[in-house]
Amino acid sequence: MLYVVATPIGNLSDISLRALETLRLADVIACEDTRKSGILLQHYDIRKPLISFHEHNEREAGERLMGLLRQGKAVALISDAGTPGIADPGFTLVRSAIAEGIDVTMIPGPTALIMALVLSGLPLHSFTFRGFPPRKPGPRRRFLEIDRDSPHTLIFYESPYRIVALVRDALAVYGDRPAALANDLTKKFEHVERGTLAHLLSYLASARVQGEYVLVVAGVTARTAHQEDVDT
Repeated sequence: MLYVVATPIGNLSDISLRALETLRLADVIACEDTRKSGILLQHYDIRKPLISFHEHNEREAGERLMGLLRQGKAVALISDAGTPGIADPGFTLVRSAIAEGIDVTMIPGPTALIMALVLSGLPLHSFTFRGFPPRKPGPRRRFLEIDRDSPHTLIFYESPYRIVALVRDALAVYGDRPAALANDLTKKFEHVERGTLAHLLSYLASARVQGEYVLVVAGVTARTAHQEDVDT
């Protein structure tokens, strides 16, 4: 069986008892970075064979893992942090296992997008997760424009190296909407900055930019749409 196991996004205490039990019972653990996952496993005194499974070897490693699954082995899939498959490798392995009739289950747990959404204070009854935007300016603008008229709260992931560019482009595409920026979630210096996109851009100009970021942007409303029409 394939076990998809969510792991902490920062604070190691956020792992569930069921996740720990599954990792201890697994025959092998597939992980993005054996060094990073090793910290978690060592913390809980879990010693299992590790197989590196990341975006650069997903096909080759996936075939190896499928071979183990066909033999009846219990394979636990984890990512560096959070839920495998959410902006991380995992989808292809799950799909392959399902296609071959191999049992797949999931041990749910942390994911940064949900935590950031809840802490943003923005509407969360309906939202769209967009993951990581393209790195280059042109494709990134076009990527953002797809949801310009969406009424749903929008959620993006971004690295510290491009977060300023993302917020700047979001302001240009969406106008000065309510938004929130979360980083270092569950860690010592966890921070959520709330305001408008213009405020977030100003905040980043003087902030120490580090760690992974989650940008949450309010969806368009009738009032927002009218104001954007006036501005253009």
